[in-house]
Amino acid sequence: LSPCQSESVHPTKNPNTLGDRNTLRREWARAGRSFKEQPLDLVRSYFGEQVGLYFAWLGFYTKMLIFAAIVGLISFFFGVFSNDRDITSGEICNNTIGGSLVMCPQCDQKCTFWRLNDTCETAKTSHMYENPVTIFFAVFMALWATVFLEFWKRRQASLAYRWDLTAAAEEGDPIRPEYLARCTTTKCNIITMKEEPHMPKRILRFRYCLSGIMVLFWILLILSAILGVVVYRLTIFGILSSSIPNHVTKIKVIGALLTPDMVTTITASILNIVIILLLNKGYDKLALVLTDLEMPKTQGEYEYRLTFKKFLFQFVNFYSASFYIAFFKGKFIGFPGSYTYFGKWRIEECPPNGCLFELTSQLTVIMVVKQMVGNFQEVIIPWFSNWWAQRRAKLRPEAVYTRWEQDMDLQPQSPLGLFDEYLEMVIQFGFVTLFVASFPLAPLLALLNNIIEVRVDAWKLVTKMRRPVVSRARGIGAWADILSFIATLSVITNSCILAFTTDIIPRLVYYYGYSAEYGTGSPTMHGYTEDSFSIFKISDFKEQNYPNILPAWFDPAIHTTSIGGAVPANVMH
Repeated sequence: LSPCQSESVHPTKNPNTLGDRNTLRREWARAGRSFKEQPLDLVRSYFGEQVGLYFAWLGFYTKMLIFAAIVGLISFFFGVFSNDRDITSGEICNNTIGGSLVMCPQCDQKCTFWRLNDTCETAKTSHMYENPVTIFFAVFMALWATVFLEFWKRRQASLAYRWDLTAAAEEGDPIRPEYLARCTTTKCNIITMKEEPHMPKRILRFRYCLSGIMVLFWILLILSAILGVVVYRLTIFGILSSSIPNHVTKIKVIGALLTPDMVTTITASILNIVIILLLNKGYDKLALVLTDLEMPKTQGEYEYRLTFKKFLFQFVNFYSASFYIAFFKGKFIGFPGSYTYFGKWRIEECPPNGCLFELTSQLTVIMVVKQMVGNFQEVIIPWFSNWWAQRRAKLRPEAVYTRWEQDMDLQPQSPLGLFDEYLEMVIQFGFVTLFVASFPLAPLLALLNNIIEVRVDAWKLVTKMRRPVVSRARGIGAWADILSFIATLSVITNSCILAFTTDIIPRLVYYYGYSAEYGTGSPTMHGYTEDSFSIFKISDFKEQNYPNILPAWFDPAIHTTSIGGAVPANVMH
């Protein structure tokens, strides 16, 4: 039977005799088969090697995520169950210790003095991700990424032998028809002694320069958008801090009590993901235009150039805000009395327990929203488009709506095939590896998404898309190099997060080097909270730094002393 024949033609036959398409729909493209092995040989036979390799890679990546998700859960639950025993967060929440430490205002004039125990909830939340197991988890993920890539190379070699992909490598890439059509000059090939289409180097250099300028412009556009989000955070935090009464430290938002800093962090993360999705739409079309402008000679070269352009943009678009929070925010603020300014705005600073909570919130919002939007686009849009086309077809006067007409009304396959699917998973791989030291639940979120993703992609290919033209493939192409780059970069980023974003190293130094000096002689974390701050005299504030309104608990009679003259009290920074 033809693969396009409907199973209703022979309802009593075994589904295995109804053709490859129906077999794939029953045994592969169903949610009930989510925990079954994929029929990769049948996928390759029906859709071709390119599609078969994608699902082989996606399935292998999903299986490897199981180990990362288990270790990430262990790290997270260790932080949850040890939260009550954490000495540092306990001191911050303690009214005697954290309540007695008066902190400098976090913005000029509109912000006022505040107590350290106002950040109690944030400190407890941060401990879930910032605990002794975090170091082990970061090291494990660095090894996991390397093992994953090496094991995939072995898996790909096995499939290449079984599917005879070595023959595709020997055939070489044919010249693109677009290149032949647009070339107006020829050149003699010294090997074959035949005239071949040739593009002069001076024209190619001009095209490359123009393409590079446009790519640089869009990258600067992304960075300016990130800068806009930073300005938004500064403005909103100042407005929220100045609008609430002096005796109130939290705002009620959708039934939850949140500090101004937490409200600013969550809303800024949502604004950032909206900007990311909007910029993606524009650059997707621009990348195709720029790649066509460069006139790659072969299809393989065309795909490589397009792959690296889109990945470069997506890398900057999705990760730039996270890089800013992890490695730049709070590092150049200056010090009380001599703050650093960007125009009229004072450079924002991290909370006393660091920027880890904000980084975790940023990653959570981006991963969850991105996966939700991606699944919506992959499920709802093709389903609605096909439903609308079938509805219009059934309104025609002809009584018969044939199988081939139904297949013709399915969504056309993208000329780039599975390019967007690969890009989505590679960006996810970056979130799983690059910042996993601050977000141990990232592998679990990726695993849950990919279990659904495999079957959604299969369902879409079998039932909602026209059958693609079968094409040979040597492997996953440029994506292997990109995955290797991300895995290497993840070692650097996670090391820097542990060293500069978290307080793990300062706590270890205090625990083994200084705690014994303040206690009984045995290492302890008692006293770390107060020891980690510096003392600043309020009298050294400039007029523009001093708050317009003082909190109700700030008593000038208590916070100024007369020791050898009028010496204003000290505040912590």
